[in-house]
Amino acid sequence: MASVEEDFPRGGTAKTAQTAQTAKPEKSRAEVDNLFETNVPEVKKKRKKQQDEEQTTKKVKKTKEDSLKLNATSGVDILHMKDLKVGTLLLGCIKDVNDFEMVVGLPSGLTGYLPITNICESYNKAISDKLDNGENAEEFAPLPHLFSPGGVVRCVVSSLAESKEGHVSLKVSINPKEVNKALTPGSLKSGMIISGCVESIEDHGYLIDIGLSATKAFLPKPAAKASKQELRLGLYIECLLEEVKNDGRLVRLSVDPSTLSEAIADTTHGWTLSNLCPGLLVNATIKKVTGHGLILEFLSSFSGIVDLLHTDTDKASSYNVGDEVVARVLYVDPTNKKVALTLRSHLLPPGGCVLDRVQSERVGDVVQGCKVATVHYHAGAILDLPDGTQAFAHKNQLREAKEPFNPSILKAQTALTCRITEFSPLEQIHLASLRKSTIEAPFFRYSDLKPGQVVEGTILSLQRFGLMVKVTDHIKGMIPRTHMADVTIANPEKKFTVGNKVKCRVLSVDVANKKLTLTRKKGLVESSLPVFATYAEARAGRIAHGVVVCVKDFGCIVHFYGDVKGLVPTRELCTEFVTSAQQLFYVGQVVKAKVLQCDPEKEKLLLSFRAVLQGESEGQDNQKKEKKAKAEKPAFDFEIGKAVEVRVVSKTEDGLNVAIQPSEAPAFLPTMHLSDHASNCQLLWHALREGDLVSDAVCLSKAKQLITLTKKPLLKAYLEVGAAATEFSGLELGLELTGWVKNIMPYGVFVEFPHGLYGLAPKAAMSDRFVTSTAGVFAAGQTVRAKVSNLDVEKRRFLVSLKASELSDAEGEGQERLIRGLQERRAAMEMMCQRDESGVLQQLSSLAVGRVLKVTMDELREEGSCSLLSDDLPSVPISASQHHLTGVKVTPGQKVKVVVLHVDPTTPQIHVSLLPALLTKRQTLVSGSKHDALIHHTDGDFAVVSLGDMANVTVVPMTTHLNETFAAEEQRPKPGDTLRGKVVVVETACEALDGLPLVNREAGVVVKATTVTPSTSRRERKISEGRVGTAHSFRFGDVVTAVVSGIKPMQVRLTLPGDVTGTAHISELLEEPEPGTFPTSALKVGQELQARVIGGRDVHSHNFLPITHPGFVHSQPVLSLLPRKLKADKDHAALETGVKLEELKPGQELICYTSKYLSAIKCLEVAVTSKITGTVELLAMTTNVKEAKRPEKMVKVGQVLKAKVVSVSTQPKQLYLSLTGTHALAPGSVVMAAVRKAKPHAGLSLRLPFAGKGWASMLDLSDSFAPDPLQQFHEDQLVRCFILEANEENKYQVSLRPSRTHPGKKLPVTDVEVLSLEDLTKGQILRGYVSSVGDKGIFVRLSRNITGRVEFKKATNYYVSDHSLYSKHIPQDRLLTVKVLSVDTESSHVHLSTLPEDTGKADVLPESLQLPFRKRLEKKRKRKISETIVEAPVVVVKKRKKKQSSTEDNDSGVEVYFREEDTDAPKKAASKAKVSENSTEPARLKVSAGFSWDTTLSSLRPATAAPDHQSSEEEEEEEEEEKQPTEKKSQKKTRKAQEEESKREEEELRKQEAELMDPSQRPQSSHTFERLLLASPDSSLLWLQYMAFHLQATEIEQARAVAERALKTISFREEQEKLNVWVALMNLENLYGSEESLQKVFERAVQYCEPMPVYQRLADIYAQSNKHEEAESLYKSMVKRFRTEPAMWLSYGTYLVRQGQSDAASALLQRALKSLSNKEHVDLITKFARLEFLHGDKERGRSMFDKVLTTYPKRTDLWSIFIDLTIKHGSQQEVRELFDRVIHLSVAVKRIKFFFKRYLEYEKKNGTPETIQAVKQKALEYVETRGGQEAS
Repeated sequence: MASVEEDFPRGGTAKTAQTAQTAKPEKSRAEVDNLFETNVPEVKKKRKKQQDEEQTTKKVKKTKEDSLKLNATSGVDILHMKDLKVGTLLLGCIKDVNDFEMVVGLPSGLTGYLPITNICESYNKAISDKLDNGENAEEFAPLPHLFSPGGVVRCVVSSLAESKEGHVSLKVSINPKEVNKALTPGSLKSGMIISGCVESIEDHGYLIDIGLSATKAFLPKPAAKASKQELRLGLYIECLLEEVKNDGRLVRLSVDPSTLSEAIADTTHGWTLSNLCPGLLVNATIKKVTGHGLILEFLSSFSGIVDLLHTDTDKASSYNVGDEVVARVLYVDPTNKKVALTLRSHLLPPGGCVLDRVQSERVGDVVQGCKVATVHYHAGAILDLPDGTQAFAHKNQLREAKEPFNPSILKAQTALTCRITEFSPLEQIHLASLRKSTIEAPFFRYSDLKPGQVVEGTILSLQRFGLMVKVTDHIKGMIPRTHMADVTIANPEKKFTVGNKVKCRVLSVDVANKKLTLTRKKGLVESSLPVFATYAEARAGRIAHGVVVCVKDFGCIVHFYGDVKGLVPTRELCTEFVTSAQQLFYVGQVVKAKVLQCDPEKEKLLLSFRAVLQGESEGQDNQKKEKKAKAEKPAFDFEIGKAVEVRVVSKTEDGLNVAIQPSEAPAFLPTMHLSDHASNCQLLWHALREGDLVSDAVCLSKAKQLITLTKKPLLKAYLEVGAAATEFSGLELGLELTGWVKNIMPYGVFVEFPHGLYGLAPKAAMSDRFVTSTAGVFAAGQTVRAKVSNLDVEKRRFLVSLKASELSDAEGEGQERLIRGLQERRAAMEMMCQRDESGVLQQLSSLAVGRVLKVTMDELREEGSCSLLSDDLPSVPISASQHHLTGVKVTPGQKVKVVVLHVDPTTPQIHVSLLPALLTKRQTLVSGSKHDALIHHTDGDFAVVSLGDMANVTVVPMTTHLNETFAAEEQRPKPGDTLRGKVVVVETACEALDGLPLVNREAGVVVKATTVTPSTSRRERKISEGRVGTAHSFRFGDVVTAVVSGIKPMQVRLTLPGDVTGTAHISELLEEPEPGTFPTSALKVGQELQARVIGGRDVHSHNFLPITHPGFVHSQPVLSLLPRKLKADKDHAALETGVKLEELKPGQELICYTSKYLSAIKCLEVAVTSKITGTVELLAMTTNVKEAKRPEKMVKVGQVLKAKVVSVSTQPKQLYLSLTGTHALAPGSVVMAAVRKAKPHAGLSLRLPFAGKGWASMLDLSDSFAPDPLQQFHEDQLVRCFILEANEENKYQVSLRPSRTHPGKKLPVTDVEVLSLEDLTKGQILRGYVSSVGDKGIFVRLSRNITGRVEFKKATNYYVSDHSLYSKHIPQDRLLTVKVLSVDTESSHVHLSTLPEDTGKADVLPESLQLPFRKRLEKKRKRKISETIVEAPVVVVKKRKKKQSSTEDNDSGVEVYFREEDTDAPKKAASKAKVSENSTEPARLKVSAGFSWDTTLSSLRPATAAPDHQSSEEEEEEEEEEKQPTEKKSQKKTRKAQEEESKREEEELRKQEAELMDPSQRPQSSHTFERLLLASPDSSLLWLQYMAFHLQATEIEQARAVAERALKTISFREEQEKLNVWVALMNLENLYGSEESLQKVFERAVQYCEPMPVYQRLADIYAQSNKHEEAESLYKSMVKRFRTEPAMWLSYGTYLVRQGQSDAASALLQRALKSLSNKEHVDLITKFARLEFLHGDKERGRSMFDKVLTTYPKRTDLWSIFIDLTIKHGSQQEVRELFDRVIHLSVAVKRIKFFFKRYLEYEKKNGTPETIQAVKQKALEYVETRGGQEAS
C-alpha cells in the first residue's frame, strides 16, 4: 500500500532487518503491497518436548494469519463505555436537538452529547459574532434549523468526564478538524466520501470545511441543488470528492444522494487505519462466524468485527465463511486498531443517511412474559418480547448491582419481567433491564412525575440558586432558594448537608428539557387541598395552597404548580381595607387562596384571600362547576342587567342554585331577590322546585366566578333604563339609587347597589322617625331607594339617606308594586297547584279575598279565636281571630257565613271573618270617592281592609312609600286599626285584583285616577319627565367658564358657575385628534376653560335630552370645548354640525373613540359622537394574528382611532366600521379570517370580515407542504389570508401562504404556487397531495385547480399485477414528490412520475411487500427509438410547408407539434415586433410644474396631478394639423402683420440674450443646458438642474438618462460631485421608481463611491419620505458594516431621537461604546447628549453631560457646549448654577477668565444690576483666592 510506513513503522533489532534484506531478494513495490506475505519471520526448530512443539506450531500459524492483516482481531464483542477513548471515531444518530446541544445515539445503545461549540470553526465564529453584536447575525442559524432527529453523522469522542456519582459524561464532536484529523491534502483522492460543514456561502457556490486548512473544498450551486435542502452556515453534510487539483489544495465536491449512496470505498482511495472514517461503505468477505458475531475482511488488508447487535436478523443463520457482503464502518479505534462494521439493512443503501425512528413511546414500560432468546456472557442477552419484537439487555442490567452474573439461572427461567429503559436508533432495538430496583422504580422518566406529587430525594449539592436533589438515578431536580423552607434561609449551608434525605413536592416538570423543580415548603408539602397543575383544574370556588411570587400595589401574584399563576387584587387581600400589600405579604409566603374566576383559554386566574378568611363554602360551587364541565356547554357572557332564563338546579336555605339557559352556566338566585316584597320571597321559594324554568331574572353581579341573579322588579326596571352610577366616580351628591339592604349594623345599615357599590345609611338617616335601634327597621334584602348624601373620594366611601321625605316617588308606583306583588302570589299559587295531587290547592286557588263561604263552627279557643270546617275543603283548617268574632255569638256545629280574608297555600290555611259589617250587602263604589280603611288582616307588606261602611274589602300596601318604616313593632298596624288618612277609589273593579276595588292611600296630594294594567312596566313610562335635577339657569348656546372637576376616558365632568355640574363628551374636546392619542389626557383636574352649552342630560337616567326639551332647566348641561362651536353663532344649525349617520358612505374615513370590547359578540364598540356609536368586528380590527388573540389589549378606552365605514343601517340605526384600512373584500387584499370548519381531503372553510365566506384549498395553506396540513387548524382559529378571487357574492377563494399574506417579506418558499399550466416545465420536481387512485393511475393535486396523473408504470420500480395495492398503500392526501414529464396545454393534461430515479425519493410502495422489480428496456434501444421519432418529423415539416394540412388528422402528434411550431413562429415574431413598437414610448407622468430642486434632491416631491393630457407625440401631431390650415390662410399677410411678427421675433431674441447674460437665471431649454454643460461638465449642480428641468416637464426617463450621462461625464477625481448625482438619482427612484430600481441604483452607488456616505444618504432619503421600516432596516445593516465609524452611530442616533425613540437611542449609545475605541467615547456621548437637548429629553441630555464632565472636569470645550445648550433650552436658574460650577474648576486662570467673561455677558443680557454685581464680586473673590494661593 501507499502508506506502509504509516501503518507499520520500522522497528525490531538491526539484526532482523539485515537478515530480511540479505535473506530475500528485493521485490517489486506491488509485491510488498500485496499483504506483506514475504515478511513472515522464520521459525527456528529447537529440541523440546512434543507439547512445546505443538504450542509453537499454533503460535506460528496465528502469526502468519495476523501478519496478513493491518489490524489483528482477537474476538467479537459489543462496544462498551470502557472501550472508548478520546479520539475514537463513531457513527452516530441524532436523537434530540436543543438550542445548545444535541443528544447522539451511539453503537451498543450508548449516548453522547454534542455541544453547540463542537460543530465547526465557522459556526463558532458566528456564535461569537452574535454574542458580541447583541443581536441575531444574518448568517447564524440555531441548531434546530440545521439538524433534525434521525440524521446519521460521523463523530469523534472529544471528552470522557466522570461525575462524582461515577457516571461517565460522554461528549462527541462533528468538527471536521477532529473527525478528519488524519487526512492530509496528499491523501485526498477522487471518489472518497468525507464529512464536512458549510463554512461560507459564496456567489457561485459554497465553501465546505473538511478539516484541512490547506485545502479549499468548493461545492458549486448547481451541484448543491441535488441535496434538496437549504445549505446554511454550519450545516453538516457528507460529500463526494469529484475532482482533486493541485495536490489536494483544491477540491470540487458533490452531494448528489444517488451518487453518495452508490459510492463504495476501495483500495485505490488509499485508506489507512489512521484516516479510516466511520460511515464508509465497503465490500467485505466473511472470514469467521462466531457465536457472538462475524469477522470480516475488507479493503484487502483490513479486518473488522460485526457484533451480535449489528448482524442482519433476517440473515443471521445464513452467514457462511467466504460470503461477500456490503457493510458500513461503525466505529474505528485508532489506538487499538479496532474496526467494527454493521450489516443492518437500515444503515445500508438505499438508506443509511436518515433514520425514520429515533425515539420510542415504550421507554419506561414494564413488560411481563419475556423470554431469553440468546445469552452472551461478555455482552448481555437478547430478549423476545410478547409482541414479537426483541430487546437487548446489557450484562450489567441482567443482575442487581454488586451481584455475580449467572447465565444458567437466566436461561432456566421461562418468563421474565423487564423494563424498557431506552431505544437505540442505530440498532433500532429497545434496551431493557431485569434489575428489580429498576422495574419497581416509581419514577423512571421525567414524564412519570406530575406537579403536586410528593417525592423523596437525596441532596447532591448546594448551589447559589438552590439545592440539587437526586430523585432517582435517571431524574434530578432543583429546589429554588425561595422554596427551601417556609421562610427565607440566610445560611442554607448550615441546614442542609450533601447526602441528606429530603421530602419534597413537585412544582413543575419540563419533560422536553428534562427539568424538574421541587419545593420543601412545609405548607405545600403537607397540604391536603387540591393541586392546581393546569388552569382547567382551577375551577371557581376551589381553595388551594400557593406561593406569593410578586407583591405590587395592585395586589399579589400567587404561583401554584406548573405554569399556573393567579392574581389577587387589592380588594380581595383582606376583609379590611388594605393600604399597602407590601406590609402584609412577602415573596415566598405560602398562602391559601380561593378561585373567583378562571379563563383556561386566556390563562387568566382571579383569586381571593378574603373569601378564605370569611369561610365561604365551596361545596355548592364545586357541584355546579362539575355539572357545567360535564355538560360542556358554551361559556355564558355575563353582563349586568342582562335578562336570562334559568333552570332551578337545587334549593338551599338562602336561595336557589340555578343554571342559565342554554349555556348551563351556574348562577345563584338568593331568596331575598325573588321579589320586592319580603313576604312573597318565602312563598316563591316554597313554590319553585328543581327543574322549574324562571324566565324573568336578570344578571346582578359576578364574584368568585359565581353569577348572582335577581327577580326584584324595581331593580330590574332600574337596570333596564341604565343604572345612575356604574362606578364610584359616577356618584354625585343628591343622586338617587335603587338597591337593597345588605347588612344591618348597630350604627346603621349597609345598602348594596348594582355594579358593586356599597353605601352606608347612618342611624340618623335611616328613617323620618327617630330610630332607637337599627334592628327591625329594615329587613335584610329589602328593596330600598337611597340618596347620596356624602362622598369620601379619598377612601372611596359614601353615605346615603333612606328618609322617604328626601326621596322622590313616581306617580302610581305604589299601585304598581301592589299589583305586582299580588301577581307574584298568584303565580306561586299556580305552580303549587300544578304539583298538588290531592287537588286541595286547586280549590284554594279559586278562593279570592272577599268571597263569602258557608262553613260549620268547629271549636272556640280560649284566646277568643275559633276554627271552622268546610264541606268542600274538609282537610283545610279555617280560622277566625278574636277580632273577627266581635259581636258575633256562635256555637260549635252552627252553620255560618264567613268572608275570606287570606289564603295561605304553604300551611295550608284560610283566614276568614264573621263580622256582620262585612257580610252585609256590598254597596256600589264611585271612582274618586274617599273612605276610611279599617284593617282586618295583615300579611307582610299587604293589608286587607274594608272601605268605611260599604261592606267592600280590598288589599292595600302597608306603607305609602318604599322606604316607609315604623319606629317600633308596636306601631305596625294590626287588625282593628284604621289606616292614617283616607283612601281614594281609583277603580271600582280592578282585574289585576280579582275584581276588588283599586284604591290609593291619600298622602296629602290629589291623586289622579289612572288605569294601571298588569303589563305596565317601568320601561313604558317616561323616566326623563318629572325628574328633579340640579336647577340652573343655563340655556342652549351659552358660553360659560368651566372648571374640570373629573376626567373619565370617554367624558369630562365640568363644574359651571353656581356649582352646576356638566359633562363634555370625548368627541367635543379636540377638533382633529391624532389617532392613537387620548383626548381626555390633555386636560387636568382644576383646569379652567371656555365651554358652550349644546344640550342637556337627565341626572337620574343619563338619557340625552333634545335642545327643545321642556325640562331642560332641570337637567345636567352637556357642553362642547370645540373651538369652531365656541366661535359659531348661537343657533341650532351651527352647533349641531358634525357627523350624521344618514350622510355616511362606505369607504369614508372618520375619527372614532374606543368605548369597550364586547367579548360576547367579539366586536369593539366605538363612539363617533355622543349620539352615534359604531361596532368593529374582531376580524376588521387588525390583520395581526398575535394581536387578535387578545383584542381587549389592542386599544384602550378613550383612544382615538381612524376607521373606515363598512356599512350604514338607519333602520335600525347601526354603523359598522373597519380599522384595517379595508372596508370591502377585493382580490389582492390581506385580511384576518376565522376557521369555520376543516373539511378533510379538501381544505378550510373560513369566515371573512364583512360577512364574507372564504375557501382555502389544501395547497394554499402553506409554502411548505406538510403530511397532514389540516391538523394544525381548529374551529374559530384566527388566520391571516390573501384574497385570490371572488367566486360568488360574498364568497372568495383565499390563500394562507405566508408568501402571499406577507408580500413585503421575502419568505422562503419550499413548494411554489402553480397558478397555471404555463408555470409547469418539463423536468420540474415538485410536491403535491394524492387526490385519488384510479384504474388509470395516481392523480396528484399540484394546485387548487391543476391535477396531474402518474401512470402506474411511472409510479414505482416494482412490478405490480394487482393495482389495488396502490390504493391500499397510497392513501388519499398523501404527500408525494413528483417530476413533470410532459404538459399538454390543449387537453390540460399533466403527466407525472414518482420513480425514485426521477424524484430522488424512496419508492412509493414499501419494500416490505417484496415485489419483483419491473424489467426495463436497454438504454441503447431507447436511444434508437427516440432518434427515429425525433428525426422523422423533420422531413414531414418540409413537405407540409408547401401544402396546407388538409389531412392533419392523419398526421402523428410529433409532426403536428413541429408544424405548429414553425407556422406560429412568424406570428409570434410579428406580435413581438408589434409589442416592442408600441412600448417604445413610455407613458408620460402627469405632474404640474413648479418643482424645487437642490443638490441632495431631498426636497423633491411629486406635485399635484394636472388635468389629463395626451402624449407629446399626439400633441405635436395636433399642432401640425392645426398649423396646416392656418399656414394656407397666412400665405398672404399684410404689411402690418409682417411688421408685428418681426417685432415679436426681436423681442424674443432680446429675452434669450438677456437670459444668456444673466448667470443667476436658470436655463429654460435643453439647448441652454447642453451649452452650459460643455463649459462645466463636472458641475453636479448643473446636472441636477438639468434633471429638475426634465422632471418639471414630467419626463422621468429623460431625467434618468441625464443622471446616467452625468455619472459617465464627471471626472473620477470629483468624488463629491459624483456622490451628489448618485444621491439625486436615488431620490428620483425613491419618488418615481420602485423599491427594486432604488436598490439597484444603491448597489451601483456603493460600488463606485465610498460606501458609508451612500448608506447615510439613502437612510436620510428613507427618513424624509417617512419610510421608517426601510430606514430602520438600513441602519441595522450599517451598524454591522461600519461599527467602527462614530459618524454612523451618530447618524443612527439622530434618526432615533428625531423619531421620539430616546430609549432606543440610549441603548444604541451603549452598543456604540462597546464597538468604538475609548478615545472616541467622550465625543460621541457629548454629541448624543446634544441630540437629546435638541430633539429629545432635555433632562436625559443634562444627565449625560453631568456624567461626562464628572469624569473629565477639565474639558472646558465640553463645558462651553453644555453652557450654550443650557442657555438655549434651560432656565436662568440652571444657567447660573452651571456657571457657578465652571468658575470653581481647577483649571488654568486663562480658561476661568474666559468663563467669567461669558458669565458677565449673560447677566448683562438677561440679568439685573444685582446679578451683574454678584458676578463681579465672584470674579474678585476668585482673583484674591488665586493670588493668595500663589503667594503661599
